[in-house]
Amino acid sequence: MSKKTDRLREINSPEFLPRWLKILTNLQYRLIVEGVAVGALAGLLVSAFRVALSKADEIRTILLTAAEEKFTIYIWYILILVFLTVAVSFIVKREPLCSGSGIPQVKGELEGQIKANWLSVIIAKFIGGVMAIGAGLSLGREGPSIQLGAMVGKGFSRLSGRFREEEHLLMTCGGSAGLAAAFGAPLAGVVFALEELHKSFSAEILLSAMAAAITGDWVGSTFFGLSPVFSLTPFMRLPLTHYWMVIVLGILLGAFGVLYNKCIAISQNFFGSLKPEWLKAVIPFIAIIILVFAYPIGLGSGHELVDFASEGHGVKVLLILLVIKFVFSIMSFGTGAPGGIFLPLLVLGSVAGGLFAETMNLVVSDTIFYATYFVILGMAGLFASIVRAPVTGIILISEMTGVLHNMLPLALVTLVSYVTAELIGGIPIYDQLLNRLLANQKKAREKRKAINVE
Repeated sequence: MSKKTDRLREINSPEFLPRWLKILTNLQYRLIVEGVAVGALAGLLVSAFRVALSKADEIRTILLTAAEEKFTIYIWYILILVFLTVAVSFIVKREPLCSGSGIPQVKGELEGQIKANWLSVIIAKFIGGVMAIGAGLSLGREGPSIQLGAMVGKGFSRLSGRFREEEHLLMTCGGSAGLAAAFGAPLAGVVFALEELHKSFSAEILLSAMAAAITGDWVGSTFFGLSPVFSLTPFMRLPLTHYWMVIVLGILLGAFGVLYNKCIAISQNFFGSLKPEWLKAVIPFIAIIILVFAYPIGLGSGHELVDFASEGHGVKVLLILLVIKFVFSIMSFGTGAPGGIFLPLLVLGSVAGGLFAETMNLVVSDTIFYATYFVILGMAGLFASIVRAPVTGIILISEMTGVLHNMLPLALVTLVSYVTAELIGGIPIYDQLLNRLLANQKKAREKRKAINVE
């Protein structure tokens, strides 16, 4: 009730109309300048996040390599995991809005359903994300990067005294810059803002998000260079005679995406029902220890597995990898640890594409020569079915791979995958996660009211 009262008081104030008219006349151009500022700040923060994640991965690799020669190093590694597990659990408990991907939280705030403390979320997401992903959970950097960027935009707005509507635009700028800096994909950052965050088009959103994304990518490129995230180079273009395979792959990926979303919900339900709550941390901790000894390639977000999937390791190897990575990714996200699903789902898509190429090669003998193409198509198709943002998927994969001459098969696989997922049913992953987040917040409020009444 107080929020509505404050809003009415703001609108009815004498200075509201003149100030708003002045804002409207200059808003488009001012937002471009502010987008550059927010993009630069978000780019710096996300670049620092990427550096920290890279260092954490290096430390984990060094420890595991040393442990192969000296078993006592495993003991130290386990003790570090225990510390990280406890620390991440504490951080998420203190700042619940830092949990999970972060994209549903941004969508909820843009819709006026969530109100986050921007500084608290930035600190918790940065530290918690580095710890969770660095520990070896199958989580990605893109969701945290988008949330970090959006909170930079909110902080910029609050510190400069902007209107609430303008604050949402600045948060969008920050989110676009965060995705651009995380993956070196400025166009995908802009399209993601239009297709997923706002689900609408306007000149203000387009121009300001472009300014922020370009700036964020420029800042990120100064740290990480201009090379694409994935170094995939197809040997030859996919011939038109093989496009029927693209349709088949799209259908399979559409069904796979729906299964993924359902399994995410099941995993969240399972971990949400665990009592006592410390079991949420113990289960992934045990899973990491098992993978350390039995299947270390399954640890982490799996960035290097994209190249691995295109190298022709056979049906059995890729099938085992797909199953293990699928289960571990679902479990990692279900715990609520700070981390995204973009990169893990792209890895799953790449392995699925590689597996498809290996399997189809048993039917059409030259299919293996196009394995890299199917790896790329697998990433785009699975993204389209899980996120239901096909245009973002096409542009994102093109920018991340640097392969720009495969737009036709990319468009075909994303369209088929998207339509298949829609026909099967279910809702996009980020809408699903947002609905769950809002439902949990409602339960928490009702619980507090019940306690106060008693």
